Amino acid sequence: MPENYFKKFPDKEGFYKEYGGAFLPPALETEMRKITDAYYAISKSHNFISELRSIRKHYQGRPTPVYYCNRLSEKYGGRIYLKREDLNHSGAHKLNHCMGEALLAKYLGKKKLIAETGAGQHGVALATAAAYFGLECEIHMGEVDIAKEHPNVVRMDILGAKVVPVSKGLKTLKEAVDSAFEAYVKDPVNSIYCIGSVVGPHPFPMMVRDFQHVVGIEAREQFQEMTGELPDSVVACVGGGSNAMGMFSGFMNDEEVDLFGVEPGGRSMKTGDHAATMVQGKPGIIHGFKCYLLQDEEGNPSPVYSVASGLDYPGVGPEHSMLRDMKRVNYDMVNDKEAIDAFFELSRFEGIIPALESAHAVAYAFKLAQKDPRKSVLVNLSGRGDKDIDFVVENYGKDYGLG
Repeated sequence: MPENYFKKFPDKEGFYKEYGGAFLPPALETEMRKITDAYYAISKSHNFISELRSIRKHYQGRPTPVYYCNRLSEKYGGRIYLKREDLNHSGAHKLNHCMGEALLAKYLGKKKLIAETGAGQHGVALATAAAYFGLECEIHMGEVDIAKEHPNVVRMDILGAKVVPVSKGLKTLKEAVDSAFEAYVKDPVNSIYCIGSVVGPHPFPMMVRDFQHVVGIEAREQFQEMTGELPDSVVACVGGGSNAMGMFSGFMNDEEVDLFGVEPGGRSMKTGDHAATMVQGKPGIIHGFKCYLLQDEEGNPSPVYSVASGLDYPGVGPEHSMLRDMKRVNYDMVNDKEAIDAFFELSRFEGIIPALESAHAVAYAFKLAQKDPRKSVLVNLSGRGDKDIDFVVENYGKDYGLG
């Protein structure tokens, strides 16, 4: 990788080689340019950096620890470690960029935060940030995900956010993004769209990556301090790809560290049964940016599915798309059953209940550990599973001795 990687990508137009950019209606171009200029100017200022660091330490509880899974390592071989983003305030990595985005909104004089959410973790994190800064918050969420992730809907309500049900199409994450963008277009002057991953038009993929970079920086330093070396492999789940991009960014120039992005294989490889964008997708445009995309013959996004609501997105971050082509990151998939198995394994062997999204990465780590027991694997445990327990018990509990 080039030594100046983070200055080289994205370029001035927001492209990661052929991916990314900003394909927007004229009404949004001017406003997006203002956000880009403000981000470059404000986010590098002493006051912004100082305030964000204070928030990270005194409010979020950073740094989050790296934990060695002793019992699971004994069972599967290898040395399995977790970067405990589930211990970040609000229960997932999402608060890392939400506090940054909300702080930027404050500096810009915005009054309202608008966003989409799938699993609800981004919605909870943004509602948390809005409460912290005293801003209005509107979260768009598909009706399927509202029913599936009820605990997080309650949290958003308690935090004072307005949850907008989305009933179009499949009523999941893609439709929630569509709806949130439509709301933002109506009043871009007083509101700011706080996208939930490293997706969307420039500058959002860059902003979210930069705010998530703290995860990779911490993990690299902590792992070296614990073991005296770097991990052999780093693993993270990928939907849009924010937790993975944050984690991978800390190891981008360490060529000896293998990076693995894990997508949802779902129920089968039939269209509509999975969201394995890197496996079956091809370059296309969605939500104002170019990326690998699961699409039909006419170029429209295909229906997607995952047991994990935060992973069922037909596209993927443009930086991930570039890293796939460059072969710096290996993208693979884990199916629903493997993820559910890992959910229960981590819960019962280590006393840690993971988010279903994170369980995909944990399942893949088991495979790597079994494949080469001499190697170390560091997993980004991107979130905790409180939001998933009702759904898991109702749909899979009997298979695992519950009920």
